[in-house]
Amino acid sequence: MVDMASLPVAPLTEEQYLQIERAALEKSEFHEGQMYAMAGGSPNHSLLANNIGAILRGQVPPGCRTFNSDLRIKVVAAGLYTYPDCSVICGDLQYFGDHRDVVLNPILIVEVLSPSTENYDRGKKFELYRTIPSVREYLIVHQDRRHVEHYSRQDDGSWLLREHIGAADSVAIARLNVHIPLGDLYASALDLD
Repeated sequence: MVDMASLPVAPLTEEQYLQIERAALEKSEFHEGQMYAMAGGSPNHSLLANNIGAILRGQVPPGCRTFNSDLRIKVVAAGLYTYPDCSVICGDLQYFGDHRDVVLNPILIVEVLSPSTENYDRGKKFELYRTIPSVREYLIVHQDRRHVEHYSRQDDGSWLLREHIGAADSVAIARLNVHIPLGDLYASALDLD
């Protein structure tokens, strides 16, 4: 167990962060020398993260794997270490360092919005995710209504947004041959608008 009172104030090196994080009971993200504790999610947040993982797990092509929020991903260009709510990696996992607990090559990243992280998830964090060469798809899942924002990297490097709203709509990710019906994704969600 890590005594939070004894943690260095700042800035931390990446090595210090990883040493602290590997011994900690709770997860923290890391960026620009600072650790940021990850707060617990709401019931809808947890449910939607599980649902999207289950839907993806049942559909991704052979050679691809679906991961939950326990997988630490490094954004090399920005020195960000983060735990997306869900991610998909195709082919071999590319690790950072010898510990094999930091991965570099997701193709799809999913974040379920929380009121406290919404601006970050759709703003700076997405900007940083876009610097990962392997990332081709980014899904933002709203937890208060049936609404998914699907960003897809185009061949010219630009990003295309497709919004999906309502139980009858669905998200199609052609490069993974994945189809996500919003009715299934939000099937047992609570208190939706």
